[in-house]
Formats: sequence, structure tokens, C-alpha cells
Amino acid sequence: MSKAFTKESDGDDEDDLPEDMGGLPATAKNYMTPEGFERLRDELNQLMRKERPEVVKVVTWAAGNGDRSENGDYIYGKRRLREIDRRVRYLSKRLANAEVVDPARRAKTDQVFFGATVTTANARDEKRTVKIVGVDEVDLAKGHVSWISPIAKALMRAHKGDVVTLRTPTGLEELEIVEVSYV
Repeated sequence: MSKAFTKESDGDDEDDLPEDMGGLPATAKNYMTPEGFERLRDELNQLMRKERPEVVKVVTWAAGNGDRSENGDYIYGKRRLREIDRRVRYLSKRLANAEVVDPARRAKTDQVFFGATVTTANARDEKRTVKIVGVDEVDLAKGHVSWISPIAKALMRAHKGDVVTLRTPTGLEELEIVEVSYV
């Protein structure tokens, strides 16, 4: 059989895998803060307007150099194009399904909702501050946790002064909500 009629593979079959929704339940909306939405949109624009055209130029140049089977620029360029295209598809889906929620527009309240910055204290009086954000915005170093994370689920709809129970690997932990703000 001619090689023209077979699928060539370089061992990277990730294109055939379904892309997961980043931990979101299938029926859930993709809530995001305006900052998170802008960050994803900027990344998509960077990929489409800068990186992808540069890689296409390299691949086109490399393809014109002859034998593609041993041409590193061509092989790695094609692999990078697949990575970029996969990320573009992912970002496009995430942005299309996004529902932007601006915490700054929320009426002044001491109740915890999406976008809240919450300070809690445990039984040892150790304080911790978290901001409840979208699944694409999680950054534990900054204290940003997903709205579907266990701590966010425990805090949601509670008020300042309430004590909530968080299930941890070491058992149940009670947290008192010390402060709630929307920045």
C-alpha cells in the first residue's frame, strides 16, 4: 500500500483525545472574573497573531529545504503548530462558554459569592485569605481558589461570622469567616 494513503504518526496522538473542561462539571457554567477573561483572551491573541505565524514561516522555510524526514526545523515546527492549535481550540471553547462575573459590581454584602476575597481563621487562630475565582484562574501562590474547590464550596453563601466545616484529608476542620470583601 502506498504511504500516501496511511496516516503518518510521530507518536503524538493527543489530537485524538477529547479535551476536558478543566475540572468543570459538564453542565456547569464557566464563571470567570474580568481579569481572568482578559488573560485568556490575551493569550489567544498572542498565539494567533504572533506565535502561530512565526512557526508557520519556519515550517514553510524548512519544508522548502527538501527531505522532511530528517529536517529538525520541520519536525519540531509541525509539533509546535499542533500544540498551538490545540491550545487555541481549548482557549476558544473556554472563552465562548465563559460567563464573566465582576465582583466589584456586587452590592455591598458580607455573604460569600463568586469573586469574594475571604479571610478565615481555624481553631488554632491561623488566618488564611482566599479569593474565589474561575477554574482557569487558580493560583495557589496568590490564594486564588476555584469556585468548585472544596474550600470554596464550604464558604459559598456563608456570612461573615459564620463557622463552616471543611472536609480535609486529615478530617473535618471548622473555619470561622473573619472578613468578606469584593475587590
